Amino acid sequence: MADCVSAELRRRIMASIKAKDTKAELLVRRYLHRRGFRYRTNDRRLAGSPDLVLPKYRCVIFIHGCFWHAHQGCAKFTLPKTNQAFWKEKLTKNMERDRRTTALLLQQGWRVIVVWECELATKRLAEETLSGLVSEIYNS
Repeated sequence: MADCVSAELRRRIMASIKAKDTKAELLVRRYLHRRGFRYRTNDRRLAGSPDLVLPKYRCVIFIHGCFWHAHQGCAKFTLPKTNQAFWKEKLTKNMERDRRTTALLLQQGWRVIVVWECELATKRLAEETLSGLVSEIYNS
């Protein structure tokens, strides 16, 4: 199946996808900040440049987009029908990098929490996820 947009338009669409300061990240950051948590963002000194680092709790938080991290069983993740070989390889590499990063951070004594984009999709889901996140941060 051919792509329904031109190569130039597809390139611009893909280039416009944010890696930092996504809606999901900002939602989590605002929620934690309102509750008194202080954190660093995208700390390059740590493996994988975690989205949030809470040094006081020795905890890192990754906020994963369901598509880019191939969230299995999620409605927001479907493998594109065009250029499937490329996407399978890319998403497999992303998942493998996530596994390596998590293992390395755990080995260094950090607690790793992953928040999925779909867990923040509705107000109710977001509230449940974020209150659970706070509990997870405190329970070290």
